[in-house]
Amino acid sequence: MKKLLFCIPVVLLALAFATPESFYPIDGYERTGIDRLAYLQKLVRDSVAYNRIPPGAYYSIDDIKLRLTQKRDSAITYMQDDPELQKKIGGLFYGLDQSYSISVLDMTDSTDLKYASRNETRGYQPGSVGKLAILIAMFDQLEKLCPDDWGARLNLLKYKRVKGGPFAVYDHHTIPVYDIEQDKLTRRTAREDDVFSLYEWIDHMVAVSNNGAASVVYREALLLKVFGEKYFDLTDEEAMQWFKDTDRGEVTRLANEVVNEPLRAMGITEDEWRLGGFFTNGGERYVGRMGGSIGSPKGLMKFLINLEQGKAVDSLSSLEMKRIMYQTERRIRYAYSHDLDSAAVYFKSGSFYKCDKSKGPCGDYAGNVFNYMNSVIIVEHPDDGPKYIVCLMTNVLGKNSATDHMYLAGRIDKALQEQVAQSRATTTGQ
Repeated sequence: MKKLLFCIPVVLLALAFATPESFYPIDGYERTGIDRLAYLQKLVRDSVAYNRIPPGAYYSIDDIKLRLTQKRDSAITYMQDDPELQKKIGGLFYGLDQSYSISVLDMTDSTDLKYASRNETRGYQPGSVGKLAILIAMFDQLEKLCPDDWGARLNLLKYKRVKGGPFAVYDHHTIPVYDIEQDKLTRRTAREDDVFSLYEWIDHMVAVSNNGAASVVYREALLLKVFGEKYFDLTDEEAMQWFKDTDRGEVTRLANEVVNEPLRAMGITEDEWRLGGFFTNGGERYVGRMGGSIGSPKGLMKFLINLEQGKAVDSLSSLEMKRIMYQTERRIRYAYSHDLDSAAVYFKSGSFYKCDKSKGPCGDYAGNVFNYMNSVIIVEHPDDGPKYIVCLMTNVLGKNSATDHMYLAGRIDKALQEQVAQSRATTTGQ
């Protein structure tokens, strides 16, 4: 199996890059084997109108670059408030309480980064934004397994197929399942008997934020750590037997290490970002929680700067993770802002809320005990437009903050447009 995974897709990878008139990650189907992309690729090829995604979602694989590879210092070096940008961003929150926290990095000119923040160290329950920690963990373990063979890592992602099992349930978020032979796309919840490639489970975790997929990917990162090269031939039955035979405390300790140690390697402290456990009850049957989950704009910004530097695991992993974050599913919350329609966005949103009816009105995404909503995004406008990173975290009780995030996205984008225009005017004047 290992030799097969090492050798099969060399020609296929070359074909993937040669596909004409195609889009990423839509043109990533041949490269990744993610069936959802085959469906989108067919729509593009057949010129079928598709209004689910805006123009900025049709970038080519070759358009996706890392923007800060020349910046080699630690991320915190570039996180010093710029007075002018700080004034612009701070003004957007005038009159709002401490329930809003944000960090912003303008990287339009990579030689002159500008940063602004508000309550950047405040900790929030990260919700589904924490799935990015699982993404990092997977690529970290792939690098440890195949440190000198990037092709082998990609092959494992594409050809290793695993069963969801009890880890995949239960979750109300649906996943897209495309039957290529029948040319039929359905959206349904993940099931225990689902079998997908690692790439497809990752796509379900990031693109549609499926909790079951997140638990499966977390499980596989843990198994990579435990089994090493034996993972290539590891069966679903052998994997589940390990969970049943191993002390639950030891499993929990190893799982915590797998997902959190890569964050520490990027200079992100435990109080800035950590993940405490799995995303499904099925996963928690076998792995306990440890330390709780927390996130802050500061910690998440450190990760995204490391990503753009090519220092999130390594440069190839950083670029691949950025591609995975490129949003070609329906944009929501912050990313839904039409001011971003023409921009490429690399996005993850998360929410976590709790209701107590005795305390008054409450509903979905409008908790009155706590009501976390978080958005992390890289925005890249075409041509000379601004390129920037935003990490926004809120805890506004009794209100669905999705609309607030969307409106803030437009106002922040306008502020960055003005910032870039002023910088260029100053440069021209000189």
